[in-house]
This record gives sequence, structure tokens and C-alpha cells, in this order.
Amino acid sequence: MADEQETFLSHLVELRDRLIRILIAVGIVFVPLAFYARELYSLLAAPLLATLPAGGQMIATDVVGVFLVPMKVALTVAFLIMLPYVLYQIWAFVAPGLYAHEKKLAMPLLAASVILFFIGMAFAYFAFFPMVFGFMAQFAPEGVAWMTDIEKYFSFVLTMFLAFGVTFEVPVIVIVLVKIGVVDVVKLREWRPYVIVGAFVVGAVFTPPDVISQFMMAVPLWLLYELGIVLASIIVKPAPEPVGESDYRPPSDEEMNRELDRAEEQARDQKN
Repeated sequence: MADEQETFLSHLVELRDRLIRILIAVGIVFVPLAFYARELYSLLAAPLLATLPAGGQMIATDVVGVFLVPMKVALTVAFLIMLPYVLYQIWAFVAPGLYAHEKKLAMPLLAASVILFFIGMAFAYFAFFPMVFGFMAQFAPEGVAWMTDIEKYFSFVLTMFLAFGVTFEVPVIVIVLVKIGVVDVVKLREWRPYVIVGAFVVGAVFTPPDVISQFMMAVPLWLLYELGIVLASIIVKPAPEPVGESDYRPPSDEEMNRELDRAEEQARDQKN
């Protein structure tokens, strides 16, 4: 019991140390980025500013918002820059409890997760935002000044980055589910109609209430699901069937009766 408690405490100490390393690493990157917080926010706001009507601008309704929001952007960028290091610390914490074959699969999946998350963010920034903001600008009624608060814009953008980043993780999720035996590829193909409907439901929940936004999230989610099925069928090979098992056929009642009769005749012959 004492050994188990000591092991548990050692894990907590290791977890604390790794969290401290993550905070220090993010802080080191954040300090120089803080000097460029205004430029970073301008870069983040570029998709919206490009679609605003002539003379349109963003507003700040909070007294300290003009300072805090750019700092939040700089901190977010620092965390994204150090995301590979953060995931490495998490990996180093859980790796000792994994088997060798699990470690062999986990490293490529971890790298793919980071890449796909950034691809999802890039898709949101370069494709989703210009399309949605352009639609909103054209839909705004005549005489209405369309402006937004910088805090609300940052919250919206961060939510969309997270939503699209997680959406682009679908192939990795599918591969992991197949690898650990939760579901097989055949069942995933059978679920295709439900996944398509679910993709549009997810798009309706996490995006603005317009058809364009819904399609721009639902279609990639569905296509990435299909990609996950293809990759899972290639990476995760089905377990080999035991030799002769596929040829096995249980005996019929008639065959069982003949065998019993034969056994009884052999027993009588041995007695005689």
C-alpha cells in the first residue's frame, strides 16, 4: 500500500514538473510576442477588415479591451507555437505506461494530429472567414453600420479555430478507434449515412446560422471521415484467421446421431 501511494505521489510530482516546463516555455515565447500584440491582432482581424464597407472599423466597448485582447492573441499564438513541445511533455508523461507497439503507433498519430490541427486552422482563416464575412457584409441591411467588438471577434475566431482544428482530427480519431478495437472498418462504412447527417448537425451547432457556414464545416468533416476509413483500412490490418477455422462446419443432427450409433456399436463389440 505504501509503495502504491509513493508511486502515485511521484506521478503527481512529475506531472507538476511537466506543467511548469510547459508554462515556462509558453511564457518565454510570449514575452517577445507581446511587443507585437497589436500587429498580431491586426493580422487576425484581416479577414473581417477586408470585407467591412468603406469607413467600417472594429470597436472596443471595454476600457481595457484594447490592451487585453491583443495580449490574449499573443498568448494564444505563443501556445500554438509551443504546441509540439506541449504535446511532447504530455507524451513523455504517458509513454512509460504504453506497450512498444502502442508507442510505435502513437508517435506518427501525434505528429499527424498537430499537422491536421494547424491545417484546420488555416482552412478556417483562409477559406471559412472570407466566405462567411463576405456573405454577412452583403446580407447587412441598407443603412446599418456593421461593426463588431474586438473581444467578441476574438472569441468567435478562437471558437472557429478550435472547431475546425478538432474537425480535421477526424482521420486520427477514426484510426485510433479501429486500432483499439472499438469499431471496425465495415461498421464505419455502415455508419456513413448517419455520419453525414451528424456532420450537418455539427455544422449547424458550431457555425453561424447560415447555410454557407454549415456546408463549409459539414463537407470537410464528412470527407475527412471517409479519409479516415481509407487510412484505417490500410494501416490497421485485420487479425489473421486461424488455420482451418474458415473451413470448420458444425456437424448436423443426422451426422451426430450416426456418430453416436457407431460409438455404441464399437462399445458393444468390445464387451463381446
